[in-house]
Amino acid sequence: MEAIAEKLEAKLQEWAPATSQRVRVLVDEIIELADNDALDIGRSRAVEQEVLDLLDGPAPR
Repeated sequence: MEAIAEKLEAKLQEWAPATSQRVRVLVDEIIELADNDALDIGRSRAVEQEVLDLLDGPAPR
């Protein structure tokens, strides 16, 4: 197994369950983008949500 996969497996066991689940979702998104040769054009849903949250937030003074 590649070193990165081994490191990921170890970290998934160390992290809190919620963190591990979020990482699994993000890794799944990355794998899907790579399978579709879309890594250079895709954005994660989390990044899109962060931008939307910033736009919806209070205006700076």
